Amino acid sequence: MTKTATSNFKLIKRIKAGSFDESKLPSYSLCLQIGIRDFQFCVVNKQTGTCLVMEDYKLENIKTINTRLEVIKEIVNKHSFIGSNLWDNIKVSFKTHKFSLVPGSHFLPEASSDYLAVNSEIKTKIEEVYYYKHIASSAVNIFACDKKVISWSKERYPNKSLQVIHQGSALIEGVLKYDDHSKEKTMFTYFDRGILHIMVSQKNQLLYYNQFAVRKSEDYLKYIMLVFKEIGLSPKTSSLVVWGLLKNDAPQIELLKKYIRNISFGTKPNFLKFPSEFEDIADHRYFDLYSIFLCE
Repeated sequence: MTKTATSNFKLIKRIKAGSFDESKLPSYSLCLQIGIRDFQFCVVNKQTGTCLVMEDYKLENIKTINTRLEVIKEIVNKHSFIGSNLWDNIKVSFKTHKFSLVPGSHFLPEASSDYLAVNSEIKTKIEEVYYYKHIASSAVNIFACDKKVISWSKERYPNKSLQVIHQGSALIEGVLKYDDHSKEKTMFTYFDRGILHIMVSQKNQLLYYNQFAVRKSEDYLKYIMLVFKEIGLSPKTSSLVVWGLLKNDAPQIELLKKYIRNISFGTKPNFLKFPSEFEDIADHRYFDLYSIFLCE
């Protein structure tokens, strides 16, 4: 697919299945994902569990929240169907480093801001605090997201109750569904644009989740080895599964292979069906975007 661009965004990938029917939006789920560097969405037929559409936009020259919102508005306003208010449901996932996971047994909704304030500075004038109670684990994810983006989303889709989640929650739900009750501790990673997500699970239980800012190949190795040590994993015997926006021969992977024996790329999630048009996308890409569908 040829990349297309304006001054502030570039279409990286667009896939639309032949079975997508714009007249059937009321039976489709729209999953949006908003980051500092990108904007993505996918469309899932709820009745068949089939992913029908996926689009990935890279945002460029974005300096402020206002500029990012204006670019997202431009993409949506020019799009033939994403701005429709006919969807069965709409889920919005935010990529943000301002989050905190707490055990469900200790969680009090009225104290959400307090949990988050322990490790993040919340700018109350421009940020709102949300929380998501995980389905596949007892964890609650408390996170901050842009007030203006949320406000625009509610105005854009006035008749819908938006499900607001954190990117990490989508990944956690996806991993625990994908893990399939492995008896051994396994590390799962997602290589995003400038961010490394690390999860560890065992017997379908989440043991660890965190995200790290990364700039070079050595950063990926450093954080993965740190978590290996912290969780008690062995570079010689433990498994490392990799998803993300990278090529099979990426320098990060080649470096990791020198230190970790059992590395494999993750596959497309088995909780969704993918038409033949999606064969154009490497199996290890967009696992976070697809997993938004699991969050209820």
